[in-house]
Parts: sequence; C-alpha cells; structure tokens
Amino acid sequence: MDGSGFETSNAPVNDTGALSFDLNVAIATFRRRFRLFAAVAVVVFAAVVLFTLQQTPRYTAVAQVMLDVRKEQVTDMSAVLSGLPADSSVVDTEVEVLKSRSLAGRVVKELKLEQDPYFNPYLAGGKGPTAWLFTLKKAASPTATQDPAELQRRRERIVDNLLGGLKVRRAGLTYLISIEYTHVNPKRAAELANAFANLYLTEQLEAKFDATQKANEWLDTRVAELREQVQQADAAVQQYKIEHNLLSAEGATLTEQEISGLNQQLALSQASQAETEARLNIARQQLAKGSTGEDVGESLNSPVVQQLRKQRAEKSAQVADLSGRYGERHPDLLKAKRELADIDTQIQAEIRRIISNLEAQAQVARQRTGSVASSVSRSKGTLAGNNRASIGLAELERKSQSVKTLYESLLSRFKQTTTSEGIEQADARVVSPAKIPTGPSYPKPSLNLALGLVLALGAGAAAVVLAEILMAGLFTEEEVERRLGLPYLGAVPTLGTTVDDAKTLKGMTPPDYLLAKPLSSFAESLRKLRASILFSKVGETVKVIAVTSSLPGEGKTTTTFSLARTLATSGAKVVVVDCDLRQSAISQFLKDTPPVGLLEVLNGVATLDQALIDDESGAQILPLAKSAYTPRDVLGSAAMHRLLQDLRNRYEIVLLDTAPLLAIADTRILAPHADAVVMLVRWKKTPVKAVQSALALLQGTRAFIAGVALTQMDLKAQSRYGYGDSYYYYANYRKYYAD
Repeated sequence: MDGSGFETSNAPVNDTGALSFDLNVAIATFRRRFRLFAAVAVVVFAAVVLFTLQQTPRYTAVAQVMLDVRKEQVTDMSAVLSGLPADSSVVDTEVEVLKSRSLAGRVVKELKLEQDPYFNPYLAGGKGPTAWLFTLKKAASPTATQDPAELQRRRERIVDNLLGGLKVRRAGLTYLISIEYTHVNPKRAAELANAFANLYLTEQLEAKFDATQKANEWLDTRVAELREQVQQADAAVQQYKIEHNLLSAEGATLTEQEISGLNQQLALSQASQAETEARLNIARQQLAKGSTGEDVGESLNSPVVQQLRKQRAEKSAQVADLSGRYGERHPDLLKAKRELADIDTQIQAEIRRIISNLEAQAQVARQRTGSVASSVSRSKGTLAGNNRASIGLAELERKSQSVKTLYESLLSRFKQTTTSEGIEQADARVVSPAKIPTGPSYPKPSLNLALGLVLALGAGAAAVVLAEILMAGLFTEEEVERRLGLPYLGAVPTLGTTVDDAKTLKGMTPPDYLLAKPLSSFAESLRKLRASILFSKVGETVKVIAVTSSLPGEGKTTTTFSLARTLATSGAKVVVVDCDLRQSAISQFLKDTPPVGLLEVLNGVATLDQALIDDESGAQILPLAKSAYTPRDVLGSAAMHRLLQDLRNRYEIVLLDTAPLLAIADTRILAPHADAVVMLVRWKKTPVKAVQSALALLQGTRAFIAGVALTQMDLKAQSRYGYGDSYYYYANYRKYYAD
C-alpha cells in the first residue's frame, strides 16, 4: 500500500522527476506530430516569403567619423573648451550624441525635411511609416495646425521618423563611428548620412565658438572690474602712507633714511668726542706729572709753540753766548734773559690756551654727541609708530598685490582667448563620406529565406513541443507509469486498426471477432491484459476483478466482456457481473433481454442460477434487468457481500463491470471488496487530470489498484510513433498473428 491510501502492485514505477532525453522518443514524437510540424512550418515559411516579396527595397548609406586624438597646435595656448579625452566611455557618449534628438532636429532644419512627405506624414500624400495613423486622426478629429502644442507634436513626429532610419555604432574598440542611414531612395540615404556627420562636426565647432565667445565676454568684464579694483587698491596704499608718514625713497621710508644718517653722525660724533677727550685726558695727565706742557701732543703740533720754541732756542743760544762773553750782570745778558723768560711765558700761555681749547673741543663733542643721540631717539620713536602703521600698510599692499596678480592673470588669459578665437578645431573628422549605395540593404531575399526556414523549423518544433505539453491523454507505457505512478497492464487496440481491410470485419463486434479470430493481434492483446491482471498481486490469487474507468465511453464494458471471453476460451470458469446500475451496458452483447438480474438476486426475488446467462464462449453473465434501477445502495449491502463470496466459491474469475468513478459513487463502495481494480484509460483521449481525480477518489478505501490499461488504441499509429511501447515493434512480430 502506498501513501495515497490504496494498494498498488510492486511493479517498478518510474520516478517522475528522473526525466532524461531519449533520441528515439524525440524521433517518435516528431513522426507522430509530423503533420502539425509540416503545417506550421509551411505557414510560417510562406508568411516570411510573402512578407519579403511585399517589402519595399531600402538602401543603406554609411559615413564614418573618427574622433581625432591628434590636434594641430597652431598656438601653444590651451583652448577654452578642451578636446575630448580618448577613452572608451567618451566614444560611446559621442555615439549617443549622434543619435540625439537635437542633432536630428538640426538635420530636419538643414535639409528641410518638414517638406518631405516621407518624413512628414502631415503633408498631403505623406508616405511615412505613420502616415496612415495621421490620416485616421485627421478624419476623426481635424484640429487647427496653429496650436503650439500640436506644432511641437508634429515636429517631434518628424524627428521620430528621421531617427527611425538612423543607426550609429562604434567600430569595435576603435575611434571610428559608423553613421548608417536607411531610406527607400539611395541618394537620399547618402545625403542624410553625410548630413548627420557634417552637422555633428559643425555642432562641435559651434560649441567651441560659443565657449570661447562667452569666455572672452566674461574675461573682458572681469578684467575691467579688476583694473578698477587695482587702481582703488593702489590709491588706498598711497593714501595710507601719506596719513601715517610712511613716505619712502629708494626702497626705504624717510624716517628709516633719517635714522640711518643720524646713526652715522652719532657714531662719528662719539668717535670725535672720544678722541678729543682722550687728548685732553693725556694732556692733563702729563701736566699732573710736572710737565711744563711742552711735551703735550697738541702743543707739539702747534705752529705757535713751534715758532716760540725756535725763538727760545735762539735766545738761549744768545744768553749762553752773552753769558760766556759777558758777566751775569751785563745788560745785554739781562735783556736776553728777560726776552728768554718772556718767550717761556708765551709758550706756557700758548700751552694753557691749547689745553683750554682741548677742554672746549671735548665739551663741544659731548654736546654734539648728546644732540645727535637725542635726534636718534626721536627718530626711533617715529620709526616705531611707523612700524605699527606698516602692519596696516602691509595688509593693504597684500590686497593690492593679490588683486594685481589676478588682474594680470586674467588679462593674460584674455589676450590668449582673443588670439585663439577663430582657430578652434572639431574633435572629430569625416574619414569616409557616405556614397550612394548601388544595391538594396533590405530586404535580403536569401537571408530572409534562410531566416524564414529557420523560423519555420523552429515554429514547427515549438508547435510539436506545445502540442505534447498540452496533450491531455496518455500515449505509451512510459507515460502511464511516469504520470500516474501505476503499473502498465497493457493495451486493447480498436478492432479496425488490427486488420488491413476493415471490410473483413463485416460488422462484427470486438467480442465476436475475439471468438472468430482467436489467434489475432486483438485476441493477443486481451491475453496479455489477462496475464498482467492475474499476476499483478505477487504471491496471491486474484479472483474478483473490478474493471472501472474515470469517464464514460472509455471501452470499459467491451473490454470487460472481451476479457471474460478470453478467460473462458482459455478454460477458466468466469462470470461477468454487470455492476453499472445506470447504464447496464452488458445487455448490448446479449441476444435477449434478461427478465431478472443482479438486483433481483440481491433482493431475493430470483436465485443466482435463475439470473445467470450462458455465453457461447463458456463464460456466464449476471446482467441487470431492463427495469433494474434502484435508489438504494445495494452494492455495499450485506447481500452483495454474500453474493461476492458465493461467486468466489463457484468461479475462478469474477469480473465486475463497474460504473465510471467520477460519475457514480458505487465503484468506490465496491472496489475494496475486489482482489484487484483495473483502471481503463482511453488512448490519447482521457485527460490525465481526470484519471488522477478518479484515483484520488479511491484514497482511503484500501482498494488494490492492479494498474492501468489503455483502450481503443490506434495500433497502426502506435506502431509508427509509440516509441517505448510494445506495439512500437508491432511490424516486427505481426506475422505471428492470423488477422
């Protein structure tokens, strides 16, 4: 028993998740769906051919533009708008610029495309791709063309139509950009491709012209402003110098120059004072030692003293001469001595005058030094004030210098941009202008037919796959076991597909043909089914077999009756019990209408022997009488249980022809009392969901599901397409049958 609540046989079941590709299965599926494949492929290919024949030839012209990384250096000055850097992102950006609406709008204006009916669907006789749409809109609601919004909408539509034929792409990783334009007119295609290329270069130049012009205007205004600021800053510096007495000459202020001169004078004065005082001090020291002053340096250098000394020397000689010649009392000698004394007095007076002069000179030097020192002190005080004021002056000078530096920089840049105006270069150049194409680029019949063939084959294959996915029924043994998870018991073909000439059947029913042709392939299929059912329960005997289906019309009664005849002809004692209380389909195989049947036996109105009908095959039938309908649940009654037990004792095989599971609840009641339940599924017709729903109804009933058998199989189709099924090899062993 599996987890679903009902028992199954222990036959191997494929794992639904272990799906693998089988080439033979694919080939068989293709053969089975060949008509669908061929029909879809032919339709798609014919549509492609028709589409190709109806297309208007279009021509593609190609212009090539290269971003120029090498620039002519006319001047050594940098441009206002720099050139494009040579990297991949910039090239891709320029590709997008070429596809921009603004450039397309310039092309429209340049070539006056608003007057071309191909691009302007609003013109009378417009031929553009959206002309038909405009015709409908105009017929539906004519509007005034003076509306600005409507005019803008029309311009945008023209641009859209123009961009529809444009294709811009980069050539690999190079700096080349291909501009391709497709048009029904080859000359127009070349003209448009060249227009995009040329206007792209023009747009680059205009961008540089505009940038240079705006830069010049801004620089001119800014230079004028800075010139005025420089003048104001210089005036502020000079005014500040005047106010704070910071006037300068030769790089230094007047106060600094004055202090410098006074310092020099002070140094000279101090040196002179020191020298004078030194001479005075020496003279005083000599006099203090008893000197007569004649050896004082100043007196030695005095011409008066020198003259007096000369006179004294002469007088001394005269005195000595007179003294030796005359006596001490000689008048001439006395006169000479008086004259000599007078000369000595003059010398001493002159020496005193010299010493006094030295003292006067020392006093003058001291006063002069003090005066110069005082002047230096006053100048230093003035300089300190000037230094404090120079802080503000330095700030003003820095401001003035910064403004002056900026002014000079902008003035230099203004001269450069003014000089470079008019020599701007585009960042790209046209390396290959578009030529008038000599042959159409679209449509390409050979390519379209090849693509159409591939598309047709793909569509056919997709149709086959879709048909297989949407196929609701079961086809082969592998599908039964994979999709239902139950053993495959066999298949019962339709009688007409087992014979070459259907006229030989002469209106025979399958059970009749079974007796007439016991060695036929149809009879063999019933024998295979019989063996699968009887051996479905390993180690146990299967006596009571309930045959059911999910829906009506699946060949359940025919299969049950044929199976009974197969069992009977093989020597088994078999009985068929008609348990389909609503339809009573077994009666169609009886020659006469039975007066009593199953319900009468259960109600005790008739005995089992009275209700049984003998078949010519040796089997017996417990039918339902014509008026056998009852609203009571008789199949689950104790009488039914006793009847089944009685049938077990009397027969080897008891076949219960039950009602469809989805239609009637009787089968669910009866199934647990059977040794095995056989689920019949109509080949390719019964939806898998219906079978799964029917099996779900048996959950919890503890019924043993022997497996699934396919009915009404097209044997000829299965022998051609049913790879994985035993009937796929039917042609190889058909000679064993006597159909």
